[in-house]
Amino acid sequence: MSRPLRWVARVLTAVLVLAIVLAGAATWTVRRSFPRLDGELRLPGLSAKVTVLRDHYGIPQIYADNPRDLFMAQGYVHAQDRFWEMDFRRKTTAGRLSELFGSSTLDVDRVVRTLGWRRTAEQEVRLLSPETRRALDDYAVGVNAWMGQNQGFAERSLEYAVLKLTNGSYTPEPWTPADSLAWLKAMAWDLRSNMDDELERALDASAVPVSRVKELFPAYPYDRHQPIVTTGGVRDGAFTGTTSGPAATASSQALARVARTLKAVPSLLGTAGADRSGIGSNSWVVSGAHTGTGKPLLANDPHLGPRIPSIWYQAGLHCRVRSAACPYDVVGYTFSGLPGVVIGHNDRVAWGFTNLGPDVTDLYLERTKGDTYEVEGRWTPIETRTEELKVAGGAPEKLIVRSTKHGPIISGVLGGAKDALPGAAANAGETGTGAKAGEDGRLPSAGHDVEVALRWTALDPGRTADALLLLDTASNFDQFRKAASYFEAPAQNMIYADVDGNIGYQAPGRIPIRSKGDGQWPARGWTGDEEWKGFIPFAELPMAYNPPEGFIATANNAAIGPGYDRFLTADWAYGYRSQRIVDRLKQAMSAGKVTVATMGSIQMDSVNTLAPILVPHLLRAGVPGDGGAITTMLKAWDFTQGPDSAGAAYFNAVWRHLLRRAFDDELPEGARPGGGDRWYEVVRALLDKPADPWWDDVRTKDRAETRDDTLRAAMTDAAKELRDLQGDDPGDWRWGDLHTLELTNETFGTSGIGPIEWLFNRGPLRLGGGKDAVDATGWNANEGYQVDWVPSMRMVADLADLDRSRWANLTGASGHAFHADYDDQAEIWADGGTTPMRQTEQAVRKDTENTLTLTP
Repeated sequence: MSRPLRWVARVLTAVLVLAIVLAGAATWTVRRSFPRLDGELRLPGLSAKVTVLRDHYGIPQIYADNPRDLFMAQGYVHAQDRFWEMDFRRKTTAGRLSELFGSSTLDVDRVVRTLGWRRTAEQEVRLLSPETRRALDDYAVGVNAWMGQNQGFAERSLEYAVLKLTNGSYTPEPWTPADSLAWLKAMAWDLRSNMDDELERALDASAVPVSRVKELFPAYPYDRHQPIVTTGGVRDGAFTGTTSGPAATASSQALARVARTLKAVPSLLGTAGADRSGIGSNSWVVSGAHTGTGKPLLANDPHLGPRIPSIWYQAGLHCRVRSAACPYDVVGYTFSGLPGVVIGHNDRVAWGFTNLGPDVTDLYLERTKGDTYEVEGRWTPIETRTEELKVAGGAPEKLIVRSTKHGPIISGVLGGAKDALPGAAANAGETGTGAKAGEDGRLPSAGHDVEVALRWTALDPGRTADALLLLDTASNFDQFRKAASYFEAPAQNMIYADVDGNIGYQAPGRIPIRSKGDGQWPARGWTGDEEWKGFIPFAELPMAYNPPEGFIATANNAAIGPGYDRFLTADWAYGYRSQRIVDRLKQAMSAGKVTVATMGSIQMDSVNTLAPILVPHLLRAGVPGDGGAITTMLKAWDFTQGPDSAGAAYFNAVWRHLLRRAFDDELPEGARPGGGDRWYEVVRALLDKPADPWWDDVRTKDRAETRDDTLRAAMTDAAKELRDLQGDDPGDWRWGDLHTLELTNETFGTSGIGPIEWLFNRGPLRLGGGKDAVDATGWNANEGYQVDWVPSMRMVADLADLDRSRWANLTGASGHAFHADYDDQAEIWADGGTTPMRQTEQAVRKDTENTLTLTP
């Protein structure tokens, strides 16, 4: 070999060796935090050994002799797989993200501190039952034991190793019960019901007359879409139903900027940045009279934002010997950071949730003057507190939080919220409407300022944590309802089934009774006329037990019919998903018996229920310049939205452009339709009004567009877009190539640094379904077709044999990037598949691949 070649060979060898060393170091760093799943580990404080059995997907089933050991072990196992997620969650809910990431997250911390999630959680600890407090304490002991054994950055997770590059001095604090409870505040915020609709009404009313705003919020179509509970009302102070057994336009401009402020609040359920209209969940339960086994079947798939690791963590908690002292034998979906199971089943009952969506938030305009605010003609001191925000790499910041009797003042939390106040003051009858708000968000007017305060039930300390552990041990419907009575925020539709063959439903929650108004528009706080005067008693909330239909279906539709004389909300989902579930169930029951497979098939139903209404109008209007190919495709389309469907690709593109053509010219940014079944109902009504003003594009001064003009323009836009994206042949268009899901890590997944994002993100996945299909894969027509919320998990519980139950998580059990269980359920989930959800120890042991013993 020549000398130059020998030199090149040496250089290449050196580079190769360096690459191997670096690869080895990277592999060591990544794998160092992987948890030990076999053998023995010491967990100080245990009274006896605890066994942790994991299946092929890393799902743990924990066996202990007493609740203390059980919850200590759950805390330890959660920390093994998800401690970074837990630490990030508690920093977020405490308004302390800037301690991790520096000044870039100060805006988030300011808003969360103003809302006071952590302060409320600390007050809740004292209200809980002794059993729940002990569970929280024991859980914290387990988390802290794991922390004590894993103190290095790389030993905890890859995220900590990355964080060390910019914040090497950070050290996590010991876990506390308030860390667990604060997560419930974040959950309540994401499921806060109709606040977005209130804000949208206000934004709309700043641009068009109120009469036209009302057209955009039509009444629930009870004649076409049945409610959850089909009969019942309030009589003599209690709910009665059919069972078989036990200031309006006033504040539009004010809320325009407040809307932007509230969007800065973090979404730990992953809905930040998504079009939240229509976000919900599906659940239904079928009586044994209509199943192949003679026992009930229960299905649930909550719709939340997609992320990796998934929001849910699957687990089982089992007392080796069931007794009053150790009553747990429960399997289901948990939240890392919180003891117990949230959704699932024990050995006797199963339950599921969807968002009830009651109106539990009100925005109050407040007249303020200095450090006082007006209450019925009197000037009352504003409550203040000072918060210190610590900042990694910078000086701490002082934040003064100001509150009225209605709640924290939010209009000055972020710069820019002040810009909305002139319109609010004018609409509330204030003077000086030409004035501009100051830097603190106040508007000088008639000798006082106008600001906005938030009233929200979840800011009142409550006992929702008690509800979760009571659900885990319930054995009949009465005990289930007792648990539900503590479920205060977020209010949920709760469905029920038991091994004795009963099915049921309960609407719980702390839902306000107002002295005046219905909370759909902001209130004038100084008058005293629009106050909360109490909450709807639990006994007056809708429920059902063994209804004559033989099933109960909830999908964020109206909980009960218009005869019910308590106000829950006017902002339900409009029932397109729920009615499709009802229709599928009726079809299945008329054809034979419902099975686990039937339930799973309904969960993956992708039919677009607007398409049968809109497609005939499209065909009648005529596809411009189509040459017959698109017309033929539309005529042949069966309205399903599989990933390989050309018809679904074209129809959804038409829907997107139709919304833009009809509404973007008049509605302000932030209130333009992202889609969803409210807009199904709006457009359905407009289709019978060919000359309605909404069809006209006000930007074209020389003509007034009609319905058919706008339909043809939308079809032209859609065809052009798809030809640009997927080629000229309509037969080659594919919905799944447009409708993709990126699994994004909630912290470093949006860092903007390609190699870092590569470490933590996965995808894309090609998906079917749609925003208001039963297979609800949401997308925002303002942004494109990418999926921004999903069925975050799927579960079907079989009460005849709980070992035959099925489930699937969005990603996997592990929060450690590159671990085998980080995303091992993602493809299964995307394909609509499920895995066994085992209950009995015998079945669990047959599936066991790893056994870990925790010793005292």
